[in-house]
Amino acid sequence: MLAIGEEIAPKKVFVWAVEWPGWCRSGRTVEAARENLVAVRPRYSAVAQVAGLRLPLVTIDQLEIVESLKGGAGTEFGVPSAIGADDRRSVTAREARRLAGLVQAAWTIFDRVASEAPAELRKGPRGGGRDTAKVIGHVLEADSAYAREIGIKNKPPLPDDVDAVAALRASILGILSNRSDGSPLADRRWTLRYAARRIAWHAVDHAWEVEDRSDS
Repeated sequence: MLAIGEEIAPKKVFVWAVEWPGWCRSGRTVEAARENLVAVRPRYSAVAQVAGLRLPLVTIDQLEIVESLKGGAGTEFGVPSAIGADDRRSVTAREARRLAGLVQAAWTIFDRVASEAPAELRKGPRGGGRDTAKVIGHVLEADSAYAREIGIKNKPPLPDDVDAVAALRASILGILSNRSDGSPLADRRWTLRYAARRIAWHAVDHAWEVEDRSDS
């Protein structure tokens, strides 16, 4: 069985694997989102592999819903933004290191895909007219904003500033790899579990976008 959470809005639904940050897909209906989640298992397995983990085999019938949340404007816009009781569970030191490892692996996959992608990407619904450099910049800007949600103040690093990018990611991982009682981080809104799944989802989603819109 694979434990999943769902975020349901009238026009868009997100479904994610609870213990696997970044393994998250959307659809117009609950059924479509679940099907999309199972369909991308082979792609997400690369993230698990980088983290030194083995992804379980799963079918639609093996999905176990542990929480169903009401979505809102963020959901409709295309962002898994609801935080539920499952996200507020405590996190042991061992669990935290595992979650942080998967976030780091998501960044590794994104960097790998972006470095191999053409400068110009095919136009279409996945990202509109944004080319590879713009996608990279967008992910870094988002990570900088995410860092502030967990108590890290910084300026978005330039894509070619390797040291600054590494420092930003290290500061995020430093927070995510510590045990937590499930309370919001930095007295804000995001919990550790939600931060891990949101950050990893964003990196993985854009890695797959770049792959889908590459010529090769």
